[in-house]
Amino acid sequence: MPVDAISQAPFRMLAFAGALLFFLLSAMTAQAEDFRLDPVKVEGPDECGECHKQTVKAWKETHHSSTFKDMPRSDDARAIADKMGITRIKSESDCLTCHFTMAMEEAKPTPVSGISCESCHGAGEDWIDVHSDFGGKDVKAENETPEHKIKRLADSDAAGMIRPSNLYALAENCYSCHTVPNEKLVNVGGHTAGSKFELVRWTQGEVRHNVWYTDDNTEASLERRRLFYVIGKMLDYEYALRGVAKATQNAEYAKAMALRAQRALAFLKKIDETVDNDQLTAIIAASASATLKLNNEAALLEVAGTVSEHARKFADTDGAELAGVDAMLPTADKYKGAVYIPQ
Repeated sequence: MPVDAISQAPFRMLAFAGALLFFLLSAMTAQAEDFRLDPVKVEGPDECGECHKQTVKAWKETHHSSTFKDMPRSDDARAIADKMGITRIKSESDCLTCHFTMAMEEAKPTPVSGISCESCHGAGEDWIDVHSDFGGKDVKAENETPEHKIKRLADSDAAGMIRPSNLYALAENCYSCHTVPNEKLVNVGGHTAGSKFELVRWTQGEVRHNVWYTDDNTEASLERRRLFYVIGKMLDYEYALRGVAKATQNAEYAKAMALRAQRALAFLKKIDETVDNDQLTAIIAASASATLKLNNEAALLEVAGTVSEHARKFADTDGAELAGVDAMLPTADKYKGAVYIPQ
């Protein structure tokens, strides 16, 4: 080998290694964008369980937790995976996006649990230490000063935590999966085009974990359930509009999303008859320009954005003003799944 070639070899090796690293990082970034959470920032449910032991116990009794083992073994899941050309359910993003929590293990996005704490409250790397610092090494939650608590919660919000007080963002996580925003998964895979999801029924059943401030996991207050109900219908309408907007075929997915949008709007109009609220009225007014048809993406996404804007503002409504929806609220016997009872 010529001397010049030998002298250049180490530089070629470095250039190759750099190119390979760039490729791997780019691929990792692209794959992360397929997930609802950035795996690099996911801490895992064990980190939350250090303080929220009862909450994690409640979670372990839910389908959100058991899906980690049960879903890949399901005959229905296997049939859908086969139609989609998916060989390994736990390594294909069509399934991982909603059914699992992904974290980095050995530099690779890996499912570490089912639908977990961070699926709803956001990937924890940037906020979990802030959220769990009550004012110093030896300070517990019960000894935290009111001033420190206010700052801690504000800092947690700023760092990306989705707390229960941020009701729209919290509920948005539910609808972003329960409306199954994946046309191919429905039309080709045969996946159901969204579950029969209703926010009060599903949050007050088996996934209820109101055990930080209460000893017996009580249901949400009447005022909060009113908010859940109305915001749920707003989000149902918003995400159904987004589904129709992105649909490309006159097939099962598009038809199901259009029907979902029609039903959600009908509920909102019924609520509007009993509740006087500017945000609700604005959403219904915007719906007049939402023509549910293919190739109407821009118009539908504009209406969906308007719904989102007013739903976020509505989240600050005082539930005491929404007594008109009480007759529509699901009763306790309609809640989905058995409620966790702390032992």
